[in-house]
Amino acid sequence: DVQLQASGGGLVQAGGSLRLSCAASGFTHEDYAIGWFRQAPGKEREALSCISGSDGSTSYINSMKGRFTISTDNAENTVYLQMNSLKPEDTAVYYCRFNKFPDGMVYWGKGTQVTVSS
Repeated sequence: DVQLQASGGGLVQAGGSLRLSCAASGFTHEDYAIGWFRQAPGKEREALSCISGSDGSTSYINSMKGRFTISTDNAENTVYLQMNSLKPEDTAVYYCRFNKFPDGMVYWGKGTQVTVSS
């Protein structure tokens, strides 16, 4: 089975930056996508960005464009989320998710806490 390990969260002041990592293992499939999500207390989990494992194409929700950047190191099977200009409202648990195509299997990693102080 696919396993994901998210890391890189922490406490940062508003305006600061963090880089999250999502290390994936247990797959040989090339047709997949890895996405980043977050869930703030009392709120639903929301999708932030994803990257295709086959062609490296990326997508972002509009509110993240310009502040967050997703990238991948294929040699390390690791996907990164660079987060800049962080705001207190970015405080949440951040998760990565692996989508395998075409069968649609989904795997979640354990989250990493990001706390942005004002």
